[in-house]
Amino acid sequence: MLVVESKEGAIVCMLIALLFLGTWTAILALLERRGRLPQHSYLDYSIANLLAAVIIALTLGQIGDAKPGMPNFFTQLSQDNWPCVLFAMAGGVVLSIGNLSTQYAWALVGLSVVEVVVCSITVVIGTSLNYFLDDKINKAAVLFPGVAGFLIAVILGSFVHSSNASDNKKKLRHLSTGFEYKGNKINFDSYKGASMDPEKGKESKVEAQFGTAEFLVELENKRSIKVFDRSIWLGLAITFFSGVCISLFSPALNIATNDQFHLLKKRVPHLVVYTAFFYFTVSSFVVSVVLNIIFLYHPILKLPKSSFKAYLKDSKGRGWALLAGLLCGFGNGLQFMGGQAAGYAAADSVEALPLVSTFWAILFFGEYRNSSRKTYTLLVSMLLMFVVAVGVLMASSGHRK
Repeated sequence: MLVVESKEGAIVCMLIALLFLGTWTAILALLERRGRLPQHSYLDYSIANLLAAVIIALTLGQIGDAKPGMPNFFTQLSQDNWPCVLFAMAGGVVLSIGNLSTQYAWALVGLSVVEVVVCSITVVIGTSLNYFLDDKINKAAVLFPGVAGFLIAVILGSFVHSSNASDNKKKLRHLSTGFEYKGNKINFDSYKGASMDPEKGKESKVEAQFGTAEFLVELENKRSIKVFDRSIWLGLAITFFSGVCISLFSPALNIATNDQFHLLKKRVPHLVVYTAFFYFTVSSFVVSVVLNIIFLYHPILKLPKSSFKAYLKDSKGRGWALLAGLLCGFGNGLQFMGGQAAGYAAADSVEALPLVSTFWAILFFGEYRNSSRKTYTLLVSMLLMFVVAVGVLMASSGHRK
């Protein structure tokens, strides 16, 4: 079994996890913006996420000889370790509910702000719990200023969303010629004002530019979750709910692998990180599948009804959703491997994934293009606070005895 034992190895695991976890969110958000139902994407994601956990357990958790007190994956499956297994599965349940909530919040609030607020709440609650569960192996004088930095980022994130929503409302008050409202649908004649193609002798479509009112309307008509006229408080409420759920999964994994409450019988070894991660992902998979099948037939946020048969036929974007699941699965696995070595509180530094997802959101989604100076100032302040908080959190890394 491969075990990460050095502080340096733990930090490498965290950095790779940061890249993976910041990318899968952008992929699922992109699919929703292209019109794919989030229920379909999340079912594909869940399958690939489970596959990643199985691969990790059968390779990293099984190769090589077992170490004293750390049996290989197959050996642990037959041991009487159910009290800790249940904590691992509870972590999978709360993470599944939290991630499921975020995919709706992304549409209502925006990928960048949602990830900042969710991850900051996760750090504030989860890291504080992990500090005490890890017997204070992290440096409190360094750790908690980092936590305070994330808390400030939550506040700034809320201001960014409010300011950006005001900017969008101002843009939509001055729609250019070619737009008309019919009922609840916004119709856009994309050929009005188009230029003449000199080769074909006919009008060519003019693409709406990022950040313009035309772009916002085109996006609204393409995406699966309609966001115009939605209250900003609904999106923020979903975001905060998701953050609280996700904040609990890392402490649950911490208890599952380290048994701080002495739940296991004498001479029963603790769950190794790979076994705990496997049970964690299985429970997450079950909850995700059950909830998303329910949402197929009883959708929320006025999404159209679907069916399991329709999901099976919907292959458009399936490859991207599967990739998102693999990235998240391997990202979570690397986070837990790093946390087992350097402390789960320090491993929560991967919650700086908004630095990655914001990069994708601005580059490919056009978020915050043509926004006000106030919005840009708040956005930059939020991201700078994240950079500082992540550095401080990583600097608090200790070493498990």
